[in-house]
Amino acid sequence: MSIALRRPFPPMEALSVDEIPVGKTWQYEPKWDGFRCLAFRDGDKIDLQSKSGQSLTRYYPELVDALRALKAKRFVLDGEIVVPRGRVFSFDDLLQRIHPAASRVNKLAVETPALFIVFDLLADADGNVLIKEPLNVRRKRLEAFAKKYLRGHKSIRLSPATAKLADARKWLKQVGSTLDGIIAKRSDMPYQSGNRNGMQKIKNFRSADCVVGGFRYNEGLPVVGSLLLGLYDEKGLLNHVGFTSSLKADEKKALTKKLEKLVAPPGFTGDRPGGPSRWSTKRSAEWQPLKPELVVEVCYDHFSGGRFRHGTRLLRWRPDKAPRQCTMDQVRQKKADLMKLLK
Repeated sequence: MSIALRRPFPPMEALSVDEIPVGKTWQYEPKWDGFRCLAFRDGDKIDLQSKSGQSLTRYYPELVDALRALKAKRFVLDGEIVVPRGRVFSFDDLLQRIHPAASRVNKLAVETPALFIVFDLLADADGNVLIKEPLNVRRKRLEAFAKKYLRGHKSIRLSPATAKLADARKWLKQVGSTLDGIIAKRSDMPYQSGNRNGMQKIKNFRSADCVVGGFRYNEGLPVVGSLLLGLYDEKGLLNHVGFTSSLKADEKKALTKKLEKLVAPPGFTGDRPGGPSRWSTKRSAEWQPLKPELVVEVCYDHFSGGRFRHGTRLLRWRPDKAPRQCTMDQVRQKKADLMKLLK
């Protein structure tokens, strides 16, 4: 018997909201910081599909082996691929796995093995497709599947879920420095393939005061396009940690004049924009260094590998803040033990 569900299959998506939805029809889960993945097994054939519908199979051979080792010979699981580093998960290590060389992938599979955290069951071990069933039914079937087939398999874990708002708020508060936030799902709805009707994400946004160590011009225009942000480390070096481009158009001309008066090397005395990294591009080297005199407060969602993961949002200028007060300590959050949530 084969599974009727075939890839590429659009996974459920989430709508970003500011507040946790409340009500008896909501189920809450941690929002894991990894790659969304649908895992298909039909006999000996295993496929890992990304959120965009692309194959991830060749990049995670250790997960393919782990899925093949399950006694269940057919299923479709929805989950997240993560790479543990100590008590937390490393998105940087996860990205390193997307490499064209099979030898490199196999080496990293041994050195930094991935986990597959499962949070939904789309087809069961008998090949029955469950996407028309409501989440509360699918969750019970998933827990039964996990009890029967996942026990003792360290590379495949069941994600916790709760209907208690207090638990969701606890996750958001206590584990927010290492999780992306939490997910809320309608427990009374079938699987919403390719849309955001039944799932919401609530992310943790934090703020930090940063030195403006440089700027880039708007491409093709003589006005500022983005501010380059820096934080001081224990050695007193100003390290480039990211950027913000959320500048008001009607303020750019005046801001450009202000910044141009402060242009002076070196700008950053530690890590610099355009240095050797996987983020480097030709344009990343085209920046203007500034005297470390200006401070801004920015909103960010995640900090790892010495950088803000995504672009930040400018909240306000901080003329009351001394640049030397802008240190890395602001972004060094207490790390919760994520592995405990998976036991």
